[in-house]
Amino acid sequence: MIFLNKYNNSKNIRFKSFEYALNNSFKRNLKTIVETGTARGKTKFFFIKKYNWKDGMSTPMFAEYAKYVGGKLHTCDISSKNIENAKKFTSDLSNFIDFYTQDSLVFLKEFNESIDLLYLDSLDGHDPIAASNHQLNEAKISLRKLHKKSLILLDDKGSKTNFSINFYKNNGFKIIYETEYQVLLSQ
Repeated sequence: MIFLNKYNNSKNIRFKSFEYALNNSFKRNLKTIVETGTARGKTKFFFIKKYNWKDGMSTPMFAEYAKYVGGKLHTCDISSKNIENAKKFTSDLSNFIDFYTQDSLVFLKEFNESIDLLYLDSLDGHDPIAASNHQLNEAKISLRKLHKKSLILLDDKGSKTNFSINFYKNNGFKIIYETEYQVLLSQ
């Protein structure tokens, strides 16, 4: 998966966990990716949209993976601005992405497909209790949409993951890879 090399930027502090998750996804033949909290990028000089490497740039990376395997990325964000930015970063990959502008809890409830790779990264902010509760609610909704080969990647370890890690572990998942920022789980 040579396309991953362009995301191996020194500022992409989440690259190793994305690389590990996508390599495992490929080995498991996983094709349906669900992401809550789309990569929003940043604005430079008032109008130029650029990658924000500190966010990891998950959306373009997942979209390229979807193209590589003939899969589909479903990405959701409550902010229409974030969705529009992500569309600009991935305009050449639009056939492999469905965008949803809505609350991630509503999106996950309405999503009617089985999830192969789930990436939970919504509700950024400075309130770890609210973010952890939100991610726990996402985890609860997602549980019935996962299967034996599914992978779950949780972002912002220690900030959003305070309840969701134990929830997944109590439901038969185990940590298979972990960094300072992210946790990858599988059954």
